[in-house]
Amino acid sequence: MSHEINVVLTDMNYLECPRWHDDRIWVADFYRHEVLSATEDGKDLRVEAEVPQQPSGLGWLPDGRLLVVSMRDSKLLRREADGKLVVHADLADHVSGHPNDMVVDAQGRAYVGNFGFDLMSGADVSPTVLLRVDPDGTITQVAEDLWFPNGSVITDDGVLMVDETFGNRVSAFDIAPDGSLGHRRDWAAFGPLPTAPGLNHVLGSIAVAPDGCGLDAEGAMWIADALNGRAIRVREGGEIVDEVSTGTGVFACGLGGADGRTLFICAAPDFDERARAAAREAQLLSVRVDVPHAGLP
Repeated sequence: MSHEINVVLTDMNYLECPRWHDDRIWVADFYRHEVLSATEDGKDLRVEAEVPQQPSGLGWLPDGRLLVVSMRDSKLLRREADGKLVVHADLADHVSGHPNDMVVDAQGRAYVGNFGFDLMSGADVSPTVLLRVDPDGTITQVAEDLWFPNGSVITDDGVLMVDETFGNRVSAFDIAPDGSLGHRRDWAAFGPLPTAPGLNHVLGSIAVAPDGCGLDAEGAMWIADALNGRAIRVREGGEIVDEVSTGTGVFACGLGGADGRTLFICAAPDFDERARAAAREAQLLSVRVDVPHAGLP
């Protein structure tokens, strides 16, 4: 299908984690070190929080307080009513790479992924864990052996789906009432797991590199394919039924807007931190789609 692509925000460094909240689109800009929000058409741009150690995953507690991942010091921060950021949980002893994206459930439990290795230095890829941070800040490991757990969604019937960017797959877990997870299963598999840990080998073996994502009301996921410059709509089992190609890199996407049918796309030339920190070439794009948002975030 063809889609008309609109520019919502421009002159950004590197955007991630688009979230529709309080009738505004929220994003994290890694290298401006800011959490931003704007109206659906990109107007009334606001700085919602300044995160010097690089913001990433965004979510909200049931009482409306913002949670934001602070990547480089491995902390989950909470914005209080007066706007001050405080430490919600210190993740440093529980992760083997920068914490990154997350999803927060209706009870305020945050499911947080991490790189698992030093991506920007070109280290070998290493599977890693998924953490749950409870509303009181308690940290629990809830899954392991995930290949770069990244964008995540929670369905209305309580299934957590996690994009494994370097694993060629989206994994699914049933969420128990206490927040623990059932056994991992493939929700979508685009190819086999890598057979060797070298970063170049892994990058060459990936068919789809699922990054940030969003769920729609038919149970399909819109997924940013981080190595192929596109957002894809995927059904359970891995069938790709729609695609938005942008002509540049695509690293996150999510549904929102007044009717839930606006797909917001975080686009940039690449994910190299030196290049992105030095240039304002990233954009937030949008396209209109037929099926509206569902689930969380």
